[in-house]
Amino acid sequence: MAMSLTCHGAAGEVTGSCHLVACGEHQVLIDCGLFQGDRGSEARNAAGFVFDPGRIDAVLLTHAHLDHCGRLPLLVRNGFNGKIFATAATIELARIVLLDAATLQAEEAARDRMRGEATARPLYDVDDALHTFDFFHAIDYGSAVSVATGMTARFADAGHILGSASIALELVDGAIARTIVFSGDIGNPGRPLLRDPVPAPEADYVVMESTYGDREHRSFAASVDELHGALDDTLRRRGNVVIPTFALERAQEVLHSVAKGMRSGRVMPAPVFLDSPMAISATEVFRRHPECLREPVSTAPEHDPFQMPGLHLTRSTAESMALNTIHAGAVILAGAGMCNGGRVRHHLAHNLWSARSSVVFVGFAAAGTLARRIIDGARNVTLFGQEVPVRAQVWTINGFSAHADKPALLRWLGARPRRRVFLVHGEKERGMRALAAIVAATGRRCHMPAAGERVVLD
Repeated sequence: MAMSLTCHGAAGEVTGSCHLVACGEHQVLIDCGLFQGDRGSEARNAAGFVFDPGRIDAVLLTHAHLDHCGRLPLLVRNGFNGKIFATAATIELARIVLLDAATLQAEEAARDRMRGEATARPLYDVDDALHTFDFFHAIDYGSAVSVATGMTARFADAGHILGSASIALELVDGAIARTIVFSGDIGNPGRPLLRDPVPAPEADYVVMESTYGDREHRSFAASVDELHGALDDTLRRRGNVVIPTFALERAQEVLHSVAKGMRSGRVMPAPVFLDSPMAISATEVFRRHPECLREPVSTAPEHDPFQMPGLHLTRSTAESMALNTIHAGAVILAGAGMCNGGRVRHHLAHNLWSARSSVVFVGFAAAGTLARRIIDGARNVTLFGQEVPVRAQVWTINGFSAHADKPALLRWLGARPRRRVFLVHGEKERGMRALAAIVAATGRRCHMPAAGERVVLD
C-alpha cells in the first residue's frame, strides 16, 4: 500500500500550510500557502518547492487566507496543471487576496531596487495570479468529488472565514481504503455572521490545527463588550482608535460589532473608516454569499449587517493618507492584522505616540511581527526608519479570533477513535504541545510532524 502524508508547511509553526497526500501513483496538495512573519519567511517562499509541482494532480484549498493559498501562483508557474478545488466563496476571496499579494510584492520589489537591491523581484506578478484562476473549480459543501484516481474529497463548513472548509479525503489503493480529514482552520462556534464549524466525521486520520490548543478565548459577548468599552473610552478622551484588521472575516465581524455598539448608544457616535481595499471588496463578497452566513443575516437582505451612519470606505491611497490629518475622534480599521505591511503601519506611526489614542488588536499575532512586539510591551518600535514611542493604550481582545480555542478544537475532533491525530498550524511549544497532551490522554495516538517528514498511512 502506498498511502502517505507529508507536511511541507505549518509543521511546528503557524503559517505556510501545505500538505501532500500520496495514494498509489497520484498526489494531491491540501493548501499551498505563504510562510509569514519575518525576513526568513521571504527566503523560504522564494526557495521553491521540494516536490515536483508538475506531478501534483489537484489542490484542495481550505480557505482564502494568504498562509493557505499564497503560493498557488508559484505552483502554477512551476508546472502545476491540475485542478484547484474550493468553495465558490473561497474562490472569490482568493482572487482578491492573490491579486493584492501580487501588487504588494511588486511594490516592495520596486522599493528594494530603489534602495540598491538590483536583483529584487516579486515572487509572482498580477499575470501569474490571474492565470492561477484558470485552474479553479467550485465545489459545494457536502458534495463528493473525485480529485484524482483513488481519491475522493468532501468539503464541510469550517466556520473560520467565509467559504472556509474542512476536507475529508477518501483514499483507495487496491483493497485498502482509508479516510483522512484536514481541519483547515477551525472557527469558533456562536459567532454573529458565520455558521458553526461542522464536527470532524468518521476518519482513520485527522490533521488538525492547534493555534490556540493551550487556551480558552473569552466569550464573544464579553469581547464585544470590551471592544465597545475601548472605543467609547478612547473617543471620549478625544483620541483615535486604530484596529489592525485582517481583511477577511475579522474586518466584517468587527465592523458589525462597531455598528451595533453605535446603534445601541454603547459607543459614542464617531466617523468609522474601513481603510482597506481588500476588506471593502471582501465585504461585498459576504453580501453575495448569504448561503455561508447564519440564518438571521442570510434571510434578511433588507438589513445590511455592516452599515452604520458615519462609515467611510477608503479605497484610494489619497483617501488613506488624508486620515493621518485626523488627530482625534476617529475609528480606523486598516490592514494588515499583524502590522507587517499595509496601511495600518502609517496609522500606527501617526497614533502610537499619543497617550490619548488606542490600538486594539483583535487577532493572532505571530512571533516576529510588529503586532506581536507591541502586544508584548515594546516601548519603542521602528516605522519607516523612524523610532516611534508606544504611548497609546494597547488592547488585546482575543475573543474575536477566527480560530477555535482549546474547548472548541476538542469538540470539533470529538471522541471518535482515530488511527492517529496529526497536529499542525500552531506554535510547537505552546498550543501544539498542550493539545497533543490532551489528545494523547484520551488514548489516541498523536503526532506533530516535522517539516518534510513523510508519514505512511498504514
